[in-house]
Amino acid sequence: MKTLTTTDELRAFCEEAAKHPYVTVDTEFLRERTYYSKLCLLQIAFAGDGETDAVLVDPLSAELSLEPLYDLFRNENVVKVFHAARQDLEIFWVDAQVFPKPLFDTQVAAMVCGFGEQVGYETLVRKICKQGLDKTSRFTDWSRRPLSDAQKTYALADVTHLRQIYEHLRKELDKTGRSHWVAEELQVLTDPATYNVQPREAWRRVKTRTNSGRFLAVVRELAAFREEYAQSNNVPRNRVYKDDALVELASTKPSSGSDLSGSRLLLREARKGAIAEGILKAVARGVNCPQDEMPQPDRSREKMQINGALADLLRVLLKAKTEASGVAAKLIAPSSDLDAIAAGERDVPALQGWRHEVFGADALRLCNGEIALAAKGQMVKVVNI
Repeated sequence: MKTLTTTDELRAFCEEAAKHPYVTVDTEFLRERTYYSKLCLLQIAFAGDGETDAVLVDPLSAELSLEPLYDLFRNENVVKVFHAARQDLEIFWVDAQVFPKPLFDTQVAAMVCGFGEQVGYETLVRKICKQGLDKTSRFTDWSRRPLSDAQKTYALADVTHLRQIYEHLRKELDKTGRSHWVAEELQVLTDPATYNVQPREAWRRVKTRTNSGRFLAVVRELAAFREEYAQSNNVPRNRVYKDDALVELASTKPSSGSDLSGSRLLLREARKGAIAEGILKAVARGVNCPQDEMPQPDRSREKMQINGALADLLRVLLKAKTEASGVAAKLIAPSSDLDAIAAGERDVPALQGWRHEVFGADALRLCNGEIALAAKGQMVKVVNI
């Protein structure tokens, strides 16, 4: 069980890995005290079962640069295999503006292959590899050194079993002709916009009960300041102030330090210094926001004229398609998509790409009165009209 601590060691391993059709990759990181993930350990393996086919990489070593790994990521002759890759990819994008290409995510592939929605790695190891995982090191502080043998064994298992899982799912996709389904889903993961958080859009994640333009303008400014402060100081946004405190500030609209001291929900550290100053300026910007620049709540769903009976029929059709394809219903079409279709909307994900093949085409035919649904025993059948 080798741990690479120098750039030369990593380069030698990556050059060997590049001779193989795929590599499996995983990371261990910490994010409890930072805005950006702190990469603490990397695990990499290529096809085989020898002792040198899988290694740990210590990114905390002063003698190691990840550039050889990034060169491997850019090598399009080698598939890079992850499980639930989003957070891993964010680390690499923030660090080096690079994505692994081509990419394969076994969680996405497993959903497409009928293993359910957001299936965990442990479940795939049990079902495909017929083995269990020792989870005793699950809550390790991966920034501490030295790591124990048990911790290293636990970490390495995240890429060694992944080889068998990948090969199994790859065969299933080839057999069912669903490889392009996975490729469509992975486009989001390799889109920089997925990871580039825009402070001016951060307000959309804050849940409020008020749709007043003035109130939302203050929420927008407070959320933008919090995001900018968290990014520049690399601290979690909730360490600046939490959402409930943000909503309270948008309601009370403090204009002085004494006003801030009366807040029930604001952290003490936020009532003074740079954060307090930023809050007061943000509130002032929101209060003085011109009418035509105020954010507007999304009322599109309120305006939709949903045909309730048709929405119910679409849910029955979705259940039939889910059973036939083995793909989780939420992955094909969430309830919001079904309601939108029943209201006459056509620019919805459930009608695009592979979802159109599985569900969307018949959903449109149902809307147009071209098919009917019939029950036969426990099954629902599509009947042409």
